[in-house]
Amino acid sequence: MIVRPKKKAAEDFIKAAPDAGVPPASEKDRKKIQISLTISPELLKAVDEKARKSGLSRAALINLAIHQVISSGVNLPGL
Repeated sequence: MIVRPKKKAAEDFIKAAPDAGVPPASEKDRKKIQISLTISPELLKAVDEKARKSGLSRAALINLAIHQVISSGVNLPGL
């Protein structure tokens, strides 16, 4: 016996989802923006190890590092 949900029931289920009908937030309205980052496997391993030892997530450690560079600057020879 094949049971197929009625189309209206399926539509009602989808419309009742928590994110249904919510317009996408503009970049200005969002608290954080997801980005894509390419990183060497060796550096990623070091980041993950530091995050684990610090009790932070990978994303939290990367955010913290970026914040510190922006706030305190970075010493780059030749720049």
